[in-house]
Amino acid sequence: MTTEIRVPQLPESVADATLVAWHKQPGDAVRRDENLADLETDKVVLEVPAPLNGVVREIRIPSGTTVTSGEVLALIDEGAQPAASAGAPAAAKAPASPSQASPAPQASAPKPASTAKETDNGSARDLGKLSPSVRRLVEENRLDPDSIPASGKDGRLTKADVVEFLEKRPATASPEPTASPATLSPPAAARADAPGAKPASGARAQQRVPMTRLRQRIAQRLVEAQATQALLTSFNEVDLTAVQDLRARYKDRFEKEHGIKLGFMAFFVKASIEALKKFPIINASVDGTDILYHEYYDIGVAVSTDRGLMVPIVRDADAKSFATIEKEIAQFARKAREGSIGIEDLTGGTFTITNGGVFGSLMSTPIVNAPQSAILGMHKTQERPMVVNGQIAIRPMMYLAVTYDHRIIDGREAVQFLVAVKEGLEDPGRMLLGI
Repeated sequence: MTTEIRVPQLPESVADATLVAWHKQPGDAVRRDENLADLETDKVVLEVPAPLNGVVREIRIPSGTTVTSGEVLALIDEGAQPAASAGAPAAAKAPASPSQASPAPQASAPKPASTAKETDNGSARDLGKLSPSVRRLVEENRLDPDSIPASGKDGRLTKADVVEFLEKRPATASPEPTASPATLSPPAAARADAPGAKPASGARAQQRVPMTRLRQRIAQRLVEAQATQALLTSFNEVDLTAVQDLRARYKDRFEKEHGIKLGFMAFFVKASIEALKKFPIINASVDGTDILYHEYYDIGVAVSTDRGLMVPIVRDADAKSFATIEKEIAQFARKAREGSIGIEDLTGGTFTITNGGVFGSLMSTPIVNAPQSAILGMHKTQERPMVVNGQIAIRPMMYLAVTYDHRIIDGREAVQFLVAVKEGLEDPGRMLLGI
């Protein structure tokens, strides 16, 4: 019996998707619920699971094609066996006749460099089973994916696994046997694209790489926000001494009790919510000629991934504990980087927090995540001399930025909101007591 594999029903807000990678080829055996292909939308990567056990008979649509809901991607023969296993196993085939036999045992011959752990083509494993970013990294560094420990879902290799493998690799390791320049063949000598290789003198190379669907969507939304909103940014600075002291005092007990580290983000989420309650216009949005006030607090937390910036939503964050917020943020970050985050995790939100400080940013002007009306930017914590009670003291300081839609938010409200966030962080006990 032949079964058609179709593009799953795409979410209502998604018109089409790009088929970025096939994990199976014609003749390959598949198991029920095994991932056959990856579809990239402008928000997430969707998996196409096999509905039954069988063998891939035909692939109808190649990688790189734009598809819509219901299109036939491939055909699977239910219950069939792959060609290699339909008869006797390959290892059990009859040996060749003496006249066809190799004159010397192959096992005693030294392996050529191309079959070492790092190969020109990556590995005997089907590279199509890797995500695009992982596949590119493996191919560029000529690595064998089978030799890299995988930590992703279902044993999948992630980019972090490859990067960690490269960092641990001895600096003296060489993917090919050493040869003098005179003995190098022209292709080997001209490999200017090899990792770490310097381009030839005077070379002006260029590469044209199409944007991913997510990057296109990010670009579109950022331009729309700039074009449709009257954006303005206000700054302040916050002394994080009290937050750091509180974390240092309870971090071990917190982690033991809740199984998650006590980070900074939960403090900023809580401080933002308390400030939003005082200035509800910051939590509102524009709907035509109306202002839509949200009486709930769905806080977006920006997460950087290989594919671009994503903003998963911590829903009803005002009703959640520090531990729950930290767990949800950690889970969202992991899912976003693995490519397993769902559209429902990214939809909605009334206010967003982004942390450029993790990359070393000292100050920036974040862009509002429309249709929201404001976004809080965190930055690098840096020790600076400050005047405290008439005395100079070294304090851990962070610049805060709030970018807001000036159409509905006045400067007075934006500045007071930022001051309220600052006060909550400098005296976190007030947040816990609700004063």
